Amino acid sequence: MTNKITIREAITQEETIFFWDQLYSYFKRDVFSEQDREEQAYFLSDEYRSYMETIHGRKHDRCRYLLLYQNDTAIGFAMTVIFHTEDAKCFLMEFCVFPEFRGNGTGTRCAQAFLAWAKAQGAAYVEINCDTMQRQRFWKRLGFQMNGIDQWGMPLMMLPPEEHHPIIIEILADGEDWQLKKLENGYLAEIEEDPLTDEKQENLSKSVNNGKITFFFAKRGYRAVGMCSVVTAFSTFACADIGIFEDFYIEPVFRKQGIARMLVETAEKWCREKHITSLSATCAPCDEEMYRSLGFTSHLGSTYAKILQQELI
Repeated sequence: MTNKITIREAITQEETIFFWDQLYSYFKRDVFSEQDREEQAYFLSDEYRSYMETIHGRKHDRCRYLLLYQNDTAIGFAMTVIFHTEDAKCFLMEFCVFPEFRGNGTGTRCAQAFLAWAKAQGAAYVEINCDTMQRQRFWKRLGFQMNGIDQWGMPLMMLPPEEHHPIIIEILADGEDWQLKKLENGYLAEIEEDPLTDEKQENLSKSVNNGKITFFFAKRGYRAVGMCSVVTAFSTFACADIGIFEDFYIEPVFRKQGIARMLVETAEKWCREKHITSLSATCAPCDEEMYRSLGFTSHLGSTYAKILQQELI
């Protein structure tokens, strides 16, 4: 068929050299601006290539170097990992159509060919980082949705999974879990706050591991798609422990599936088992109706705070 798009994995030494030459050109031409020299230097370094080659060579969940062909002409490339040992997520790290072949829908046809390839390889869904409006518009046309922020503060998009998978609620046991950082950054972005700094990530991890805060994860297989947290304190008014409900966040793709109610009910059950007498939440006016529908119906007045250490907020 004329102009058919096919995908082949770069296997030979010649193909691998070609792949890396094109990847470096893409970084310099399309990805990094003059202001990103330090970041560009890393991605063009031997350190980055050595790291990716290690992932490329591992036995499970290995990185694939893919070349996109139109008939027998290489017109682009992609770099991706399918995490079969987790939940079959396909993470598309890089995707490029060479400049001389762009236009007339070639990029769309290449992306469609990649998505068909990923599905044939057993991918349950596809996720990408996407930090420019142009790229976001491109992937939205293919069915991707904005879906939070990753652990480094980069916007994420997802082509939602087609198959249903049951949701279970678990208590987070390890404060170093990278999914906590990802969900927390998604939550912060939604309330228009900056992503966690390295210092705040460390403080958060310590608080979880020290038992100062308890996180509940909503998990779809391996993937954590939502969370909430409870901090306990002694109330002299109640002369008993009370709970503060915070960090309530569901990834956008997985909303309106009953996950919010599952999280609240699990947190409430946990509080009852711990003999915690009340569970309170501070929310913006736009969220009041949602919280009331989830059982937060006792109005306790307004909350005011005196900020003592601004740099920690």
